[in-house]
Amino acid sequence: MLLTSTQQCLWRAMDEATGAQLIAESLKAQKVEYMFGIVGVPVIEVAMAAQAAGIKYVGMRNEQAACYAASAVGYLTGRPVVVIGGSSDRNQETAGAFQEFPQVEACRLYSKFSARPSSLEAIPSVIEKAVRTSMYGRPGACYVDIAGDMVNAKVDRIVSCCPPPPVSLADHGAITEAISVLKAAKRPLVIIGKGAACGRAEIALRQFVETSCLPFLPTPMGKGLLPDDHPNCVAAARSRALLQADVVLLLGARLNWILHFGLPPRFDPDVKVIQVDLCAEEMGNNVRPAVALLGDINAIVTQLLTCVRKDGWKYPSDTEWWNTLKDKIAANAKISKALALQSTLPMNYYTVFHHVSQLLPHDCIIVSEGANTMDIGRTMLNNYLPRHRLDAGTFGTMGVGLGFAIAAAAVEKSENKGQRVVCVEGDSAFGFSGMEVETMCRYNLPVVIIVVNNNGIYSGVDPETWKEMAKMGDLTSVAPPVTLLPEARYDEIMTAFGGRGFLVRTVEELRSALQLSLSDWEKPSLLNVLIDPSSDRKQQEFPWLTRSNL
Repeated sequence: MLLTSTQQCLWRAMDEATGAQLIAESLKAQKVEYMFGIVGVPVIEVAMAAQAAGIKYVGMRNEQAACYAASAVGYLTGRPVVVIGGSSDRNQETAGAFQEFPQVEACRLYSKFSARPSSLEAIPSVIEKAVRTSMYGRPGACYVDIAGDMVNAKVDRIVSCCPPPPVSLADHGAITEAISVLKAAKRPLVIIGKGAACGRAEIALRQFVETSCLPFLPTPMGKGLLPDDHPNCVAAARSRALLQADVVLLLGARLNWILHFGLPPRFDPDVKVIQVDLCAEEMGNNVRPAVALLGDINAIVTQLLTCVRKDGWKYPSDTEWWNTLKDKIAANAKISKALALQSTLPMNYYTVFHHVSQLLPHDCIIVSEGANTMDIGRTMLNNYLPRHRLDAGTFGTMGVGLGFAIAAAAVEKSENKGQRVVCVEGDSAFGFSGMEVETMCRYNLPVVIIVVNNNGIYSGVDPETWKEMAKMGDLTSVAPPVTLLPEARYDEIMTAFGGRGFLVRTVEELRSALQLSLSDWEKPSLLNVLIDPSSDRKQQEFPWLTRSNL
C-alpha cells in the first residue's frame, strides 16, 4: 500500500477499533488523503478502512506504478510517500510463513525510516513518526510494516497530527558573503532545482530574479517555478551557461549527474558555487562551495531578496555575458525550428513537439519519460507554473510516467482546477507500465497520453527492414537489442478498456487528435504517434552520458 497526503489535519478519538481502522484513522490524522496500491491478504481491510475514513483509494495494476503515483502526489501536495506493507503474522516468524521476508531490514537502506509496530497500541505513534520523518529535513520515503494478525485485532486509541516541519534561516553573515560573491561575478547564473519546487519558493524566487536581473537555468523538475518563457531563462543556452558561468547560485539542486557533477569539462574549473540546501550532508558534494547557505530554500531566497532590495543592486542587462547567452539562445532556436518545420514523413521528434507545444494549455501538467522523448521534450514543451512537470528525474527510472499521470489526474479531479494532465511517453518507456491505462479508464481520469513511437529503445527499424531481418533467421539472434515491434498499436490498448485511441502519422492527424483529446474531460486518450525510427536529437555540444558506440 502506498500513501501520500494533503488537505486538512483531522483527528478523533476512537472507540474500540480494528487494526485496519486504527491504521486508517492514524493516516487520516496525519493529513493523508490519497492511497495507491494493490490489495491482497492481509491488507484488503486496510484499504476498505481507509475509504471509510475518507481517504481516496486508487487501485493500480502494478505496485511499482502505485509507488510512482504516491510519490508524485507527495510532490504535488507537499507530503512525501509513506509505504505500508502487509507481512506475515507475528507468531509465524521464522517458521516459513507465506511470503515471509525481512521487509523492514530490506527497506531500511532505501528509506528515511523503516519500522514494524510492536503492538496495536504502537501503530499511531509509528505512523506519526513515519509521516513526520518523511517531511522533516530533506523529504524522503518511509516504510511501515504491518503484521497480518494486527489487521483485524481490536484496541482503543487516540491519535493526533504531527506539527509542520520547522523552517530554518541561513546565517546572516553567510547571506552577506553570498551577496558579495554575486556582486563580484562577471558571468553569474542561478540554477533552480527540485528542492526549490518542494520548498514552495516560487514567489520569493521570482521576486529575487526580477529584482537582481540574473539569468537562471531550471533543472528538469525546477521548470515552471518561473515560466520557461521568462526573459531571464537561459535554458535554450544550457551548455554555454554551465560552461562559462563564473559564479553559480545553486538553489535546491544537487551537483550530481544531472548537472554533470559541477566539474569540467561542463563547468569552468574555477567556478564559485553558492550552495543553498536544507540538507547539511549535501554541502560540498563534488564541488566545495564558496558559500554554503543551510536552511529552508524559500526562507533563504527571501533573505537574499531582502539584501538585494536594501542595496538596490542589479546585474546589468547590457553585459557581454547576457549578449553571449542571448546569441546562443537565438542560434539554438533557429536549429530547432528548422528541424520542427521539416515536412518529410515519417515525422521527427522536433516536428511532433513543435505542434504539441502549440496546442497544450499553459496550465497543463506535463508528465514525461523516455530517452530522446524526455530530453527533447524538456527543451520544447514549456512549463509556466510550479510543480507542473513530472519526469524521470535524478534516477532516470523508466516506467514512472503513467503512475505520475494517474496521481496528477486524481489530484486534479479532487481540486477541479480545470487543468489537463498530458503524459508524453517514449514507446519503450510506455511499455513498462502500459497496463495502467486500465486504471485511468476505470476511474475516468481524462489523461492525454502521447506515445512518440520510433519502434525502439533510442532507435528502431521500419516494418520493411523488420520483415527482411525475420527472413535472415531467428530474430533473437538477428534483431538489434534496441528494436521493438515496428508500428505497435499502443492506441488499441487504450480502446480495449474504453478510452480513445488514435494512430497518428501526419501533422494534420496529430493536431486533430490532440485537439479532440484535450476537449474530452470524460475519458483518457492515447495518441500513438509514429515517427522516423532513425530520428535523433540535434547535434549536442557535449554528449549526455552517451558512451555507447551506437
